[in-house]
Amino acid sequence: MEIKPIRPKWKGTMTDRERFNNQMHYKPFDRCFNMEFGYWDENFKVWPIFYENGITNNRQADRFFNFDRIETISGKVWMNPPFEEKVVDETPTSRIIINEDGLLAEVPKDGHDTIPHFIKSTVVTPDDWKRVKEERFRRDDPARKVDIEKLKKLHPDDRDYPLGVSCGSMIGKIRDMLTFEGLAYACFDYPDMVEDMVETCCQLVEDFLDQVLPHFKFDFASGWEDICFKNGPIVRVDFFKEVVVPRYKRISKKLRQYGIDLWYTDCDGDVRPLLPYMLEGGINCLFPFEVNGCSHPAELLNEYGKELRIMGGVDKLELAKGPEAIKAYLETLEPLVARGGYIPFCDHRCPPNVKPEDYLYYLDLKERMFGMKA
Repeated sequence: MEIKPIRPKWKGTMTDRERFNNQMHYKPFDRCFNMEFGYWDENFKVWPIFYENGITNNRQADRFFNFDRIETISGKVWMNPPFEEKVVDETPTSRIIINEDGLLAEVPKDGHDTIPHFIKSTVVTPDDWKRVKEERFRRDDPARKVDIEKLKKLHPDDRDYPLGVSCGSMIGKIRDMLTFEGLAYACFDYPDMVEDMVETCCQLVEDFLDQVLPHFKFDFASGWEDICFKNGPIVRVDFFKEVVVPRYKRISKKLRQYGIDLWYTDCDGDVRPLLPYMLEGGINCLFPFEVNGCSHPAELLNEYGKELRIMGGVDKLELAKGPEAIKAYLETLEPLVARGGYIPFCDHRCPPNVKPEDYLYYLDLKERMFGMKA
């Protein structure tokens, strides 16, 4: 399906790639990199601007709003094959399913966006992990081989947009597999098992990086953890420091050998207790930086200076309050954008309680404030 943009691309004198690299390295740039992280699935059903124009997903929305282009190459660095998803029971309002991570979960029948209620994990004991590791985490799995030539055709060296390489997850996906509570218990009951899980994740990422790094000029690295909530990390800081950070360092060493010195990880909630150790491990950019779960982005950017970058940090609660609140909040971000190392967008996916007309106002105001000055 061809997407016809409803807005002109922001004017600029740099390519998207040049702009992203300069802005995120605190060098001069023509205007702010223009991007958003996306929308709840419900937005595509309830926002007329989406359903009247046939926009059904975030990738289509990026083209629809004519955002700057940014891409990432990913590999099979997690469970393969995944568990078969199936319904095992039903209630009048929900379904009990086994999901692709092997979790027994309760999900609403009406399909509205919500975090599932996880009931039980397939992996509880070291024997469970041994079986699942042998069946689904094989390093020699042929599916983990990357088709380099196909990717080169998609992302040539002379591209004009930033290209990232995914570094997967060292502990966040393990939390998905064990559940929040299951990981908390396992760190105490079976610490060697959890460390072997982290090591396995690291090895799979390293195998992927060894395949792709020699063939592409990547502009950044990305990752996904989601190991924090509004009250802080869901893993002990000492565990993170002693078990996870050494694996980050191994990955960071590979990245820097190929000139990649920008690495963001997607972690919601209050990351502040873990941030010094993330930086020590090589992760130097936070994404999508939830304001209410952590802080205003200025707090950390002022504290850590040019050692840190942030992507995100536009308070979604303020977007829902209308134009006056949106303008007031964006004004607090002006000095951060001007300084560099910061790209503003809605702190996680934009929810459906934001009015479409207010969202368009937000996009217009962003361009007036952070776009090319006449």
